[in-house]
Amino acid sequence: MDIKELAQQRCLPRRGEEHLIDGDERDELLRALPGWTLSDDGKMISKDFRFEDFHRSIGFVNAVAFMANREDHHPDLEVGYGHCRVHWSTHDVGGLSMNDFVCAAKVEGLFA
Repeated sequence: MDIKELAQQRCLPRRGEEHLIDGDERDELLRALPGWTLSDDGKMISKDFRFEDFHRSIGFVNAVAFMANREDHHPDLEVGYGHCRVHWSTHDVGGLSMNDFVCAAKVEGLFA
């Protein structure tokens, strides 16, 4: 699956370990997301986005927040002058679900 296919999907309610994505499937999905990294424990994907100033960082945060609210799937964000680090994980499955990869692809579209 490529980034465009991921970005066209919608998040679905996912609860329980049966929705957990790990191993080969996780690695394949991660390859579709340039610059995204896997946490050491394999339960989160993250990327740091860079901007010219704080104003643009906050504009990006607002766009991510709007998208996340529409998808009903919310990231952890670290925001500072000229950057925003986005972390995706699905707490209800105890790691990564398809929702995390779908939303990461949507974030890439917002950044572009």
